Formats: sequence, structure tokens, C-alpha cells
Amino acid sequence: MSRPVAWGEARALARSAAPAPSTERVPLAEALGRVLAEPLVTAIPLPHFASAAMDGWAVCGAPPWRLRADVADDAARPASAAGVLAAASPARLEPGEAVAIVTGAPVPPGAEAVLRVEAGRVDGDILEPIGETGRHDVEGRRHIRPAGAEAAIGDRLLDAGVILTPPRIALAAATGADDLAVRRRPRVALILTGDEVVESGVPASGEVRDSFRVAIPAALRALGAEVVAIHRVGDDDSATRVALTADDVDLVVTTGGTGRSSADHVRTALAAEGADLVVPGLAARPGGPTLLARLPGAGGRLVLGLPGNPLAALLGLVALGAPLLSAWTGTAAASRTVAAARALPGRAHSTGLVPATVVGGAATPAAHLGSGMLRGLAAADVVLVVPPAGVAEGGSVEALPLPWSG
Repeated sequence: MSRPVAWGEARALARSAAPAPSTERVPLAEALGRVLAEPLVTAIPLPHFASAAMDGWAVCGAPPWRLRADVADDAARPASAAGVLAAASPARLEPGEAVAIVTGAPVPPGAEAVLRVEAGRVDGDILEPIGETGRHDVEGRRHIRPAGAEAAIGDRLLDAGVILTPPRIALAAATGADDLAVRRRPRVALILTGDEVVESGVPASGEVRDSFRVAIPAALRALGAEVVAIHRVGDDDSATRVALTADDVDLVVTTGGTGRSSADHVRTALAAEGADLVVPGLAARPGGPTLLARLPGAGGRLVLGLPGNPLAALLGLVALGAPLLSAWTGTAAASRTVAAARALPGRAHSTGLVPATVVGGAATPAAHLGSGMLRGLAAADVVLVVPPAGVAEGGSVEALPLPWSG
């Protein structure tokens, strides 16, 4: 297959090229942003004991209450967190008794309510409620968080495939988990090609500043991969071939050199290595020279070749890298439909990829969308997928999320 592959077919081929997701366990502190591989099922109720929702006094029966003798020496204020929480099994309260308590502390058996500290008055060892607030606390049996109010033993709290956010990690910690099963991130080697590229400072005439060394690893991480090696090679067949197989990785991503000129060496290096072109080119603009190949040998390492122009490269990553890594990490590929704020012209035999902003469900193409430009993509919310026939003003158009937009 040497012809550019149509949009839908190319993305399907990318998805089918991915190996099955694999799993590893990581500590909670390392789980942020990872994809959960197994459902989170709690082995304990949440909360796992009945606790106070306010600072004050746990009370039993009708007022007034006698403060228990074991805390009567400090009766004028709620007990300290250290003192109350240290009591793993507080003694049962009998009718007419009260005991000082702090937020989060276990309520003693028999407690019927927690009287807030500002709603109680202590005289010696006698506690009474104050005003409407105190009456509501007691009559409403308020401010006790029952065990299991959030979850019962065996409840499924998170499904496999979700991205682990700070609240989800905190939820896992609440169940007593110390680590989680997550999808293993594919390990990536990045090969940056081009004799004209400089890595720092203002480029001279005939030179271009490296746009990829920071941007591509960040985009790949957002897609669920991890760049573990970066190589800078010139426009040279042998150097490109060496870089393709230099690292123990799952995926190689190249930038530049995917065209067919004498200065483009990725295709010739792949051919010399005996690679199979899964997607030899993409029938889309920008990003047409994007390719996906499989190297021979055990494991069949994949190579994602991105064009050298900045916008074309990043859109090529969205076009083929996103479905590839979505299938690889077991996540759902997201897209949505929006309305075209203005007519989007088509291009015969080619899908248009148009960075755009979305306001109120209507998408407007960004300005500055040449394949060597980044300004339009930097301002965009989505990438519109414009079919060859185009889209009329107000018509529906598919919008792909940008991996770095969250």
C-alpha cells in the first residue's frame, strides 16, 4: 500500500496496530494521570466508622446531659483531636450523658446527635443546648456521619479505564489502597531530524528553532505515553537507521523526513530496515506525510513518522497518534459534533484538519493555519475534521479534542 489512506481507514488501522493494553501497579503518589486498569472496589465501608461532623459534644437522650466523668476535668471545651481520636473504641453513652468530641472522631455507641460547640453551654459537669441551633441539633439528630454513608463493602467506586485525578486517588486512599493497577504507558523514543534545526536562541537565516523537543513529549504524555529517549539526527540515512533501533522502547516517533525528497530519510531508513508501512500516508491536510510503520522482528516495534512542519506534525499526532495510543492504553477515543460557524470548504480526495475555537457549540476556524505555523493551533480548542465535500454554514462537523487541553 503506497497511496495515502483515507481518514477513517487510517485511524482504524492505527487503532488495530496497537498491542493489547498491559498492566502494572504503581503507588498512589505516582498514579496521577494514569489510566485505571481494574475497577476500584472498596473492602471497607466509607466512612468505616460513625464519626462527628462538627466539633462539640456527642449526646444521648434528652437534655440536660451530664458530662462523663472521664472528661469532666476538661468539660468546658471539646476534647483535642489527639485525645479523642486516640480512643479507638469510645465507651457507650447512656441516656442523659454527653462527651466532648471533635470533627472526624468516632462517635461513641449510643450517641444520638452531636451538639455543636457554639450551641451548648456547660455549667460544672452539666451540658445544655442553647437556642434554636441547639434544639435543631438535638431534635434533628444531626452532625453524625454514619458508617457506610458513602459506600458499602463491595461497592464499585471507579470503573477501569478512567483517568486517575486527585479526587479519585484520594478516594482510593480512603479505601485503604496503597497502590493501584494502571495501564502501562508505552515507552517512546523521539527522533528529531533536520540539519537546519537549532535548539536554543534566535535562529539565523536558513535555520529554524526546534519546536518539538518539549512540545512532542508533553503531547505524548497527555496521550498516555512516556518519552524515555530523545535523539537529534541530521539528514542522513545511516544515522536515522541507527536511531530507529537504538533504544529498548515500544514506539518510535520521528519528526521530519517523512516526505519523498532527497533530504527526507525516514522512509528510506524504514525501507532499509524492512519495515511494513501500516499507513504510508494520510489523505488529510495538513499532516499528509504522516506515516505509521512496523519494524520486523520480535514484538514488531511501531514507528510513527510525523512531518517536519510544526502544525502538520502536531495534527499528524492527533490524527494517528491519538487513536493508536488510545487503543494501546485502553482509553476511549473522544470526539464530539459541533456546528460550523461559517462554511468550511472541502478539498477533493482529502480530509481537512482545521484548528478551531468553540463558543456556544459553534466552531470558528483559527487564523494562521499554514502547515509551518503554530499560532492558530495555540489558540484552538479543537480540530475540526472537514470531509472532502466540505461543510455548510451551520452544518455539523466532527471536532477532535486536543490532547493537551485536558
